[in-house]
Formats: sequence, C-alpha cells, structure tokens
Amino acid sequence: MKLTFLIIIAYLLGSIPTGLWIGQYFYHLNLREHGSGNTGTTNTFRILGLKAGLATLAIDILKGTIATLLPIIFGVTFLSPIIFGFFAVLGHTFPIFAKFKGGKAVATSAGVILGYSPLYVLFLALIFLAILYLFSMISLSSICTAIMAVITVLFFPRMHFLLRHPDPILLVIVVSLATLIIYRHKDNIRRMRSKTENLVPWGLNLSRQKKS
Repeated sequence: MKLTFLIIIAYLLGSIPTGLWIGQYFYHLNLREHGSGNTGTTNTFRILGLKAGLATLAIDILKGTIATLLPIIFGVTFLSPIIFGFFAVLGHTFPIFAKFKGGKAVATSAGVILGYSPLYVLFLALIFLAILYLFSMISLSSICTAIMAVITVLFFPRMHFLLRHPDPILLVIVVSLATLIIYRHKDNIRRMRSKTENLVPWGLNLSRQKKS
C-alpha cells in the first residue's frame, strides 16, 4: 500500500505543469499557443522571460528530486529511490493535469539524478553547459548530455569515479530517461538537420544554424 501511494505521489508531483500554470496565472498566456508550443523550461524562457524560466526550471528540477527522496523520507528501503524519480519524469512528460501533454523530461530527469547523486549531476551539468556554449542549442545539449549519462553510468562505477559501485537499476533508469529525452526531441533533431533549430543568444553556434 505504501509503495503504491508513493508511486502515485511521485507521478502527481511530476504532473505539475509548471510552465503552463505560471503562464496562465501570472502572465495570462497559454504557452501551448506560443513558440514551440511546449510547456517545458526552454519555451518558458523564450516566451515568458528570465524570471518565469528560472522558476519553471527550479520547480521542475525539484519535482524529480523530491520524488527520488520520497522513499527515503517514508522509510521504503527495499527499492532504489531512483525508481520513484522515474515516475515523476513520466508525470512531467505525460501530466494528468495537462491532458498528458508535458515537457521534454530534461529538467525533471536532472532533478532525479540530483536526488540520487548531486556530484554526478554537477558533472552532467558541466557537460550540458559546454555543449551549449559550443553549439548554442539547448536541444542538442540535452540530447548529448543524455547520451553521455548512459556512457558514464556504464564506466564511472568501475572507475570508482562519482558513482561508487555498479547499480543495474540506475543503468536501466538512466537508459530509459535518455531514450525518453531523445524521443521527445525528435522535432528538434529534424530542425537541426535542416539548420533551422532555435538558438540561445550565447555561444559559438558551431553547427551554423540559422539564427531565429
């Protein structure tokens, strides 16, 4: 009973459509009708500005972190806490409070990893920022960081670097999150190939996308 309750709570936490609600209640604007139509952090930054974007980013990360810490808080020790975080990401991506149309899983996935290993998520954040600086695309940074997470979760535990020991459940969850992130960016990948992907006003744009 407790296990089912915590899974439901994790999913409902993830289902909070942060950007959508911030847009509706504070800006009287529906994010679905502007920009990419996505309700995640990137489109919130682009349409609503810095304050709304930072608030959305922080809350979406926190959703994953809280969900990952739920089993620890409630004394559930027979399952890896990252499993509960995964349900929060499912909620974020397919939110019951927003007709199952949510974000692209990046910020909440980062929150899940943060709850599991803060130093490891810092490493991934540095990779994200480096790729963002080189190519000026949040989408490419997200995809490459997801791939790097899969690679490093395979090798770091064997090297005793950041991740202390091999964890099959962590591997399965990270592969699942990476797959979800890449799938949710399929439209971005299409635009990258045609050199029309949206850029941030920072970095080198080495792939020479046309600035939007």
